[in-house]
Amino acid sequence: MPAGHHGREQARGDKAISQDQTERKTLSAAEIGAVAHLYRGEVYRSTIWRTRLDTTTNWAVVTLGVALSISFASPNATPLPLVLVGVLIILFLMLEARRYRYFNVWRARARWLETHFYAPLLHDGDLHMEEDWQKVLARDYVQPRYHVSLLIAIGRRIRRNYLWILLIQSLAFAGKLAIHPTPVQSLSQALDRANVGPLPGEIIVLTGLAYVACWSAIAFWSWRVDQDRSARRADGSSSSMG
Repeated sequence: MPAGHHGREQARGDKAISQDQTERKTLSAAEIGAVAHLYRGEVYRSTIWRTRLDTTTNWAVVTLGVALSISFASPNATPLPLVLVGVLIILFLMLEARRYRYFNVWRARARWLETHFYAPLLHDGDLHMEEDWQKVLARDYVQPRYHVSLLIAIGRRIRRNYLWILLIQSLAFAGKLAIHPTPVQSLSQALDRANVGPLPGEIIVLTGLAYVACWSAIAFWSWRVDQDRSARRADGSSSSMG
């Protein structure tokens, strides 16, 4: 068979398949069952990764608790553990943000099926496949990707848990300086108590303020991004699953 004739036959076949897919606006009973099992699998995976998120948060809370116990064990105990624990908290935050990006993949797929498959099916029995929601989901399976950036994931986890952990750490450090070994009498005395080796207390306090302000700014920025995404979904201008 000539190559040109074979190419025309293949093109006509691809066109017929494309037209059939375009005209198809429903799913068979077997396909609906397969989608239901797919949804169960996505919910299961999102549940597993949600548990892993809780694990890293628990690690951060426990390490902060240990630092509090050491620093407040006696009036003469050093506040240094409350400074050093910040490094561990940030480490756990980064690990949790990475895990959140994985979790968000499964969560987004499950939510997509709930919104575009189950909700229309229960509401009026029409899957509205002309909206091509199934193609968006299919592309995500063919070319899997993260639905949120690492920075947005960090911001979401800060808003959810870590901002409170950071604030407790900062307040505990300030409280330690204020009451131990005796109630503080002046700002200069509090700054002297904040000295860490050769580093003056002014540097430690300013670094702590910048530390909290930086993570708070990331949390606020990610909140604005999420608000913009929600607005775009509300007016139908976005097909993002994240």
